[in-house]
Amino acid sequence: MIYSPQASHTPGTAASRPGFLCRLGGWSYRHRWWALLGWLVLLVGIGAGASAVGADYRNDYSLPGTDSQRAVDVLRAHAPAEAGASVQVVVADPAGLSSPGTRTRVEDMLANVRTLPHVADVRDPYTTPEALSRDGTIGYSTVTLDRQSTDVPAADIRRLIDTAQAARGAGLRVELGGDSIVGAEKSGGGPAEGAGLLAALVILVLLFGSILAASLPIVIAIFAVGTAMGLAMLASHLATIADYTVSLMVLVGLGVGIDYALLLFSRFRAELLDGATRQEAVDRALDAAGRTVLFAGCTVIVALLGLVALGQGSLQGVAVAVALTVLATMAAAITLLPALLGVLGRRIERTVRRRAARSRHDGSGWARWSGLVQRHPWPAVLLATAALLALSAPLLGMRLGIADAGNNATSRTSRQAYDLMARGFGPGFNGPLIVVVDGGDAGAAEMARRTLAGTPGVRAVTPPFGGPDGTVKTIIAYPDAKPQDARTQELVDRLRSDVLPPLHRDTGARFLVGGATAATVDFAASIAARLPLFIAVVVGLSAVLLLLVFRSLLIPVKAAALNLLSVGASLGAIVLVFQRGVLGGPLGVQTGPIEAFVPVMIFAIAFGLSMDYEIFLLSRMHEHWQRHRDAPAAVREGMATTGRIVTAAAAIMVVVFASFLLDPGRMLKQFGLGLAVAVLVDALVIRCLLVPALMQLFGRRAWWLPAAVARRLPRVALEHR
Repeated sequence: MIYSPQASHTPGTAASRPGFLCRLGGWSYRHRWWALLGWLVLLVGIGAGASAVGADYRNDYSLPGTDSQRAVDVLRAHAPAEAGASVQVVVADPAGLSSPGTRTRVEDMLANVRTLPHVADVRDPYTTPEALSRDGTIGYSTVTLDRQSTDVPAADIRRLIDTAQAARGAGLRVELGGDSIVGAEKSGGGPAEGAGLLAALVILVLLFGSILAASLPIVIAIFAVGTAMGLAMLASHLATIADYTVSLMVLVGLGVGIDYALLLFSRFRAELLDGATRQEAVDRALDAAGRTVLFAGCTVIVALLGLVALGQGSLQGVAVAVALTVLATMAAAITLLPALLGVLGRRIERTVRRRAARSRHDGSGWARWSGLVQRHPWPAVLLATAALLALSAPLLGMRLGIADAGNNATSRTSRQAYDLMARGFGPGFNGPLIVVVDGGDAGAAEMARRTLAGTPGVRAVTPPFGGPDGTVKTIIAYPDAKPQDARTQELVDRLRSDVLPPLHRDTGARFLVGGATAATVDFAASIAARLPLFIAVVVGLSAVLLLLVFRSLLIPVKAAALNLLSVGASLGAIVLVFQRGVLGGPLGVQTGPIEAFVPVMIFAIAFGLSMDYEIFLLSRMHEHWQRHRDAPAAVREGMATTGRIVTAAAAIMVVVFASFLLDPGRMLKQFGLGLAVAVLVDALVIRCLLVPALMQLFGRRAWWLPAAVARRLPRVALEHR
């Protein structure tokens, strides 16, 4: 529980005048059926509306001002047929692709592909020398679409896949690769959500001893997440929201929704055991723990909205959608939970009292642990900090990017196309660089081709080909390393900084390096460049919120430093597993770069959740300090009254987040592992060791605020007085 059951509620005192949350929860309790009906209508209505209009999720990796984006813009203006996304139709036949029967089938298949929607151009591998392997057993046709991959409907891409693969058989393999194909192959998330809910239910049953009581937090989470998902589907028609947003909303919504409902229900349970009626227990839970939930949720929302500072369109949409999920969980915890307690309260009260008669959890174990840490604060601080820094160390070698089809499951056609291309032509053919030659003298494009062909790291170069107006030429350069390899990123940087600038001076032409691989390099560089601003915004706003709530200078600084340590440990674990391959086999992941947007999203979510636990724990310490002015006793009291429930809440979050390691998608595995490690580290190392040790070392100084500052700050109290 977050507050002491013995808090005063004597009639006639200031504490007896209910606050807004108490009045809102009281209305939901008294009008329980109307509140339940309202939430049901909201969930069904939004869900029906969202199902009727469908979703329009789309990824937006456009980066105005970068080379890759300028290349796309130039091609759109002068050679629109070459500006769209491309798909590789890879064909293979051990008997040779030039045998009469095989060639006829391949050409007929490509003729059918030309008639499909959004297909702008299809290149014949038999008339393109570089499109056939040396032994003649593997070839590819480049299919150019009339739009970027994010703008082509998935149904049309699946029709393209089916049309091409209809030619398979009699020794002929047909596989398709490209960003459009990868997007169309994405699955629905596997068993992750169900496994997470089942594990959470088990922990809640062990905690409360009743399936009925344990189901309440899960019902709250389902209502909140379902409503938020419907709103996100509707909003996807008005704003850019990435296609992975829903899975992330489920991931965060389940964890946070169960967490907040659990904290409120625990306070309700404590008030019942202290002799309150069900109505009084609901009022007191909302008036006390409800405020903590409100402020804790606001810290998560503030951290998520800090992603606006990155200036990335798709990330901003994701941030708003996930923040909306957190807002919905807070609303459901404050209004739906009291209604459910009104309907089921009698049965739940019997279970609570029966379980309390069999066992008693008075927090003495946590108080003894806190006393042990407080007697030896320096060893606790030094050992815990050293462990977290060691786990965070791999973060220094983190390489951002976007995993390519080589990280997909081997059963997918995009992965099989990737492997065939690498076997027949080299790994770099899976991520060609598109060099656009804009203007200049007549020989600029040919000079660029010769220069590129002699550049280390370039395996092959196509002859220049141009648009209808003749002002723009395009050259395709194939690296000798796979798209996600660090050498390919270095090649892109070297072409832009060393190889092509001298040609610009000699010919007057503008040379732009584009294509999906170059765009990935630009996206990762853009995220890395803006990351310091993002961190400063999130940490700064969260520190201000803590300053207002606890009226202390040291507490916000301590909280920011410790939360940065937990996030650092989380990202370090991701680097170890997904980049270096530690435990990658058992977890079913292949090594590669960390998706560029994963660290910023994990930072926002994990930092906000860490602030949640900071507020949950410190609010109880603050209450005791306000009453008794005994700093060491406040630490012990905070640990004794919040340790058990915060640990249970953290355990639920860990199992929900870790369940997403079962998801087939590499990105969601990274989110699941990162958030699970962040919460585990925060609950076991930071809250159990570092917070009590540091608060003991700070003593009375922990609650100090200069008088001049105190007079100017507005009062934002967690305790209703």
